[in-house]
Amino acid sequence: MNPNTVLYDDECSFCTFQMKLLSWLDWGNRFALVPASDKRVEVLAPQLTAQQLNEAIHCVTQTGDIHRGARAIRFISLRLPLLVPLAFFLWLPGVILVAERVYALISRNRQFISRLFGCKGACALMPDRAGIGSKSTDVKP
Repeated sequence: MNPNTVLYDDECSFCTFQMKLLSWLDWGNRFALVPASDKRVEVLAPQLTAQQLNEAIHCVTQTGDIHRGARAIRFISLRLPLLVPLAFFLWLPGVILVAERVYALISRNRQFISRLFGCKGACALMPDRAGIGSKSTDVKP
């Protein structure tokens, strides 16, 4: 069975940096990382528009459900040991509603945040995890 698939904006250095970090936290290879520009996205999530893909990360589960933005972060966090506390926090009543608004604010300003924190430079310094290339190509629609 295919792993859960994370769709991300590969044109954004902030998003790319986050996916690099995610690949290091994904010890069990539970997620395949697929850039939004990849042709497989049309098969994995045909209902998503290019604009939607550029606005937020999306996680397509093994059952075909799609989680977006803060809800995707919650879904992903619950499956990665170091991020489980974050997932539990996001399950507290009302927290996800606030998290969605914060996520939208960050998403709208991610290019500025990327320049501010030097994500492109940090991404170049952070080594790829062994096998990260194969993780993104293992996804079969």
